[in-house]
Amino acid sequence: MAKELKELTSRSVNYSQWYNDLVLKADLAENSAVRGCMVIKPYGYAIWEKMQHQLDQMFKDTGHVNAYFPLFIPKSFFSKEADHVEGFAKECAVVTHYRLKNAPDGNGVVIDPDAKLEEELIVRPTSETIIWNTYRNWIQSYRDLPILVNQWANVVRWEMRTRLFLRTAEFLWQEGHTAHATEAEAIAEAQQMLDVYADFAENFMAVPVVKGIKSASERFAGALNTYTIEALMQDGKALQSGTSHFLGQNFAKAFDVMFADQNGNRDYVWATSWGVSTRLMGALIMAHSDDNGLVLPPKLAPHQVVIVPIYRSDEQLKQIDEKVAGIVAKLKDLGISVKYDNSDNKKPGWKFSEYELKGVPVRLAMGGRDLENNTIEVARRDTLTKETVSCDGIEKRVKELLDNIQQNVYKKAYDFRTSQTREVNSYDEFKIEIEKGGFLLCHWDGTPETEELVKNETKATIRCIPLDGDKTPGKCMVTGKPSEQRVIFARSY
Repeated sequence: MAKELKELTSRSVNYSQWYNDLVLKADLAENSAVRGCMVIKPYGYAIWEKMQHQLDQMFKDTGHVNAYFPLFIPKSFFSKEADHVEGFAKECAVVTHYRLKNAPDGNGVVIDPDAKLEEELIVRPTSETIIWNTYRNWIQSYRDLPILVNQWANVVRWEMRTRLFLRTAEFLWQEGHTAHATEAEAIAEAQQMLDVYADFAENFMAVPVVKGIKSASERFAGALNTYTIEALMQDGKALQSGTSHFLGQNFAKAFDVMFADQNGNRDYVWATSWGVSTRLMGALIMAHSDDNGLVLPPKLAPHQVVIVPIYRSDEQLKQIDEKVAGIVAKLKDLGISVKYDNSDNKKPGWKFSEYELKGVPVRLAMGGRDLENNTIEVARRDTLTKETVSCDGIEKRVKELLDNIQQNVYKKAYDFRTSQTREVNSYDEFKIEIEKGGFLLCHWDGTPETEELVKNETKATIRCIPLDGDKTPGKCMVTGKPSEQRVIFARSY
């Protein structure tokens, strides 16, 4: 009965429903009482913590430090940078009053009209404005630069159509905000952080990504350039998985942040911002998982190994406990996270199904016969294969297996992306191919008009102008005008 409750909708039947089923049944998250917001459950948060820990270390390794800035931003701050306010105005949640009082009829509470704020506050959708207002007090000369600050926080963007992890009204993220003395330094910072994101996505999430630049219409509001990593999900849709923005001097000018250089000349500071969010959880799920549940890359799995005993008596369980204790100790000595589940309220078959659903990379099982033969069953989640091996040296075997699984999960995703990436040379061909999903490499004339036409007619957008790859010029698939290089079109989340 329990196993039936765990069954997922097949990806081939309804990919969207499969995703929702998996998020809920694997205990990653659930919808909350607040419309458009989610509760991240302990298992889902454990995965996010692993992501957060690794990224935080990578930020610190590149010289960044953490700070925290207010959740509330004065509304007047947003009006100081025109593109920024235009880009976020429709998504802003606004605080207008600060107190409630009992309703006149005694039923519930109402807003106290006498408690109206002198200036309305925006609930943080992103922090450029409040941070650059703060940096004005921190920066006077070149000696104060660079400032390399990151913030781990929650943000609110009032979404009308929400989906757990992928698009919610409130979500968790990190946002880096840096200040530099020169344009070159700021551009180098933005590019460096893009490389950090790509490194994390590929080497920890096992998700292959394309590094590129956003078209002007897809840039971050207030940026001069937005760098992005784009990933392809199993349903053929793209997912923007991280962005790094070169902000130029726009925010420094808006908030009057100037510095004196070594010659005493004053100039505006150069800026970047960059961020990834809990949307990465969606990428992790959709890039790897199958109809049996999650498939987690070992580097981000809360439990890399789970061990399940199969026993007929309490005495046999005690013997297995003693045998497994030594295996657990050896695995932990190698830095492997392991859970021994000898709880007696669930049968082994239920546990197997549960840990498969939750994507634990390696499952070990030991029964009475294994105890006699000094063997143990090893099952790997990525291929759903299993074998019985000797307990001697099992810790080294498992470590090698985890490395192999990490590589295999990446290779499977990489091979899928390769098979779904194709060149398209005419708009008629494009309209046919876009229905199949995937990344379409096409020539584009560089105009927002052509980009908008394609978007309106096919629901496909330019995901990025790739930084690497073929730079051969050609002709726009729509207008026939000159094109500097192929760009990636796809439908996206």
